[in-house]
Amino acid sequence: MDSSARLKQNLDEVQERIAAAAQRSGRRAAEITLIGVTKYVSDALTRQLFDFGCHDLGESRPQSLWGKAEDIPGARWHLIGHLQRNKVRRTLPYLALLQSLDSIALAQGVSTEAVAIGRRIPALLEVKIAADVTKHGFPPVEVRAAMETIAALPGIELRGLMTMASLEGGVDAARRDFAALRQLRDALLPDCPAGVSLNELSMGMSGYYEIAIEEGATMIRVGSALFEGLA
Repeated sequence: MDSSARLKQNLDEVQERIAAAAQRSGRRAAEITLIGVTKYVSDALTRQLFDFGCHDLGESRPQSLWGKAEDIPGARWHLIGHLQRNKVRRTLPYLALLQSLDSIALAQGVSTEAVAIGRRIPALLEVKIAADVTKHGFPPVEVRAAMETIAALPGIELRGLMTMASLEGGVDAARRDFAALRQLRDALLPDCPAGVSLNELSMGMSGYYEIAIEEGATMIRVGSALFEGLA
């Protein structure tokens, strides 16, 4: 099987599993956005994935996003990794969604640059659910105050929350992390600041995306499951 056929087969399998997980949780597959994470693959494979209909693409490193975004016009690019403030200006023009808004200082920098280019940048607050020192994001107890501060910034449109599951503990720990993010969102909804939406929950990567859907994810970030068997 050539690489193109294998990629199409992988994409079809992921989409089938998304549909099955959505059905198990009483939802429709159309309610879940698949974000193809392309951080370990070539520009050519990224282009093939886009051509097969996966138009939401994600990168962890801004430098990789810049090049691929220029090579694949029309893709909806999501930054899912940490964004350093010195890379904000160059990154913002390419973004459909900043998924990793992880500090007030970053939010202020993003807002300033967004206003300068005449945009409001859609963003998700990254929440540090897992007790992992390698993770970025707001501790759950700080999210409400962070939302209120960021809601007042003119260059950002908050659309929801994002989290990374714990690297330890396997499936059970991942499910607990995803459930905790959904419960946090539900607790925040009654007095959500004006102009802030919490419709989006981005959680779940290749190993756990079906569990994430069962726990309420509206966006899943899938890389290795799409590119399995490909160089």
